[in-house]
Amino acid sequence: MPKDEPVVLYEVRGHVATITMNRPEVANAQDTALIDGIDACLDQADADDEVRVVVLAGNGKHFSSGHDLKALVGDTEPDEWRRMRDTPEGKFRHEQVMYVERCQRIYHFRKPTIAAVQGACVAAGLMLACMCDLIVASDDATFQNPVLRMTGAGVELLVEPWELGIRKAKEFLWTGETLDAQEAWRLGLVNRVVPREELTQRVDELADRVALVPPTTAQVVKDSLNNTATLMGKEASWKYHFMAHQWMHNTETATSALKARQAKSSMSEVFAEHRD
Repeated sequence: MPKDEPVVLYEVRGHVATITMNRPEVANAQDTALIDGIDACLDQADADDEVRVVVLAGNGKHFSSGHDLKALVGDTEPDEWRRMRDTPEGKFRHEQVMYVERCQRIYHFRKPTIAAVQGACVAAGLMLACMCDLIVASDDATFQNPVLRMTGAGVELLVEPWELGIRKAKEFLWTGETLDAQEAWRLGLVNRVVPREELTQRVDELADRVALVPPTTAQVVKDSLNNTATLMGKEASWKYHFMAHQWMHNTETATSALKARQAKSSMSEVFAEHRD
């Protein structure tokens, strides 16, 4: 991708705004610039009264491979957030703001949101997709969270119990198994599965249909449904898991694994160790 190409694209068509992650060369791995870009686009969509629905998509073969680990532990120039991670307090703050709060902003966004998922949707990519109200998957989409193998306690927001059910979530996380699109649909993780070549068209059709609902009505019902999940303990469970996740960061198990990853010549070596 050319250096001057934006890492996030924003387009409005009628009542639908599409936010597209644009780092296809790294499978839309989420670095600081990409996370900031999504947030800035949400500002635009929120301020535009003509926008009634927001679509979150990924350019290229894959939706998102998760957080950009190379940006966190590789030989790239560290940004302010990476430098902050030198202390447990700084790591806590980084993940609270950039991973948890930015994701929860999508979850609580006052307008309906739809994730258009193709290819790999891994770890933080899955967390990001699950913040959206609806998920449409292409028939080549796959879902995985192998972070436990890398000593992490899942990712910052543990979405799996709510998306898959507790028993299946245990299996999914402990085995690092990959769910194909049809199995994801059967389990209720995604709303629809469509042919890859029709993904954009079918998401646009769904977004246009949702946009027929008056904005205030859509917002009130979304808030009510989210409140139902809150009363069931969803956000309290997320808060608990985030603290457990932070504790895990500072165990000998995790710190030893981090040193081993930093010694690798490339992040592809790290992923190779944890691939099915």
